[in-house]
Amino acid sequence: MPPPTLLIATGNPGKLREYAGLLRNAPFRLLSLADAGIKHEVEETGATFAENAWLKASEYAAISGMLTLADDSGLEVDALNGQPGVHSARYGPPPDAPNACRSDADRLALLLRNLDDVPWPKRTARFRCVINIAQPTDANQAPPQPPGENTSQTTSPPPGGNTRGGVPKLLISVVGAVAGMIQYAPQGNDGFGYDPVFFLPSYGATIAQLSLDQKNRISHRGNAAARALAKLRALDQTAAASALKNPG
Repeated sequence: MPPPTLLIATGNPGKLREYAGLLRNAPFRLLSLADAGIKHEVEETGATFAENAWLKASEYAAISGMLTLADDSGLEVDALNGQPGVHSARYGPPPDAPNACRSDADRLALLLRNLDDVPWPKRTARFRCVINIAQPTDANQAPPQPPGENTSQTTSPPPGGNTRGGVPKLLISVVGAVAGMIQYAPQGNDGFGYDPVFFLPSYGATIAQLSLDQKNRISHRGNAAARALAKLRALDQTAAASALKNPG
């Protein structure tokens, strides 16, 4: 019997590459949005990582009818009061502004400019990642409350009514983080986003100077994925035990 499917709800090729390694031992067949033929883009309007992860996980689960994993993650710099935070992928002026940040390199350069006068001891930061896994449910069920501080919001099916998964429920929610420093110039050719300036004192290197295996062992996403994988395995074992007790 083939393993069940887990949809990885991201169009970011860097994230997909990481998840392929992080979840290679999961009791699921991993599928990307492209594999599933899904072109819909979820608007990330949440005020926290948890809210944005839930928006993506629940909406793509509703569209696909599949168990769906989504994350939201970003860089929190103490000297910038936690910025860029949930805006890490959209850091800087709006896309239509003349000086907009249109690439990882632009956003990284803006971050370093904003830290020009900050001395080394105060350049502390962390990457944080929240993973939510949504399970499709009966379309007649009431919408669940999303995780996070704002519990007044609920999830509705995406526009157009093209859904197969009913109203999803939150199955798993985990958090991972890794602390470091923001160094003065980029170093390293691996990784993506802010990896080239995120310095790990215990390694004496930036995340972009580590191999993918090293990064997966210590990164915020690796940390969260390991916790999610443990919970997925526990669910798989529970389902197997239930099937033995109640053979079809």
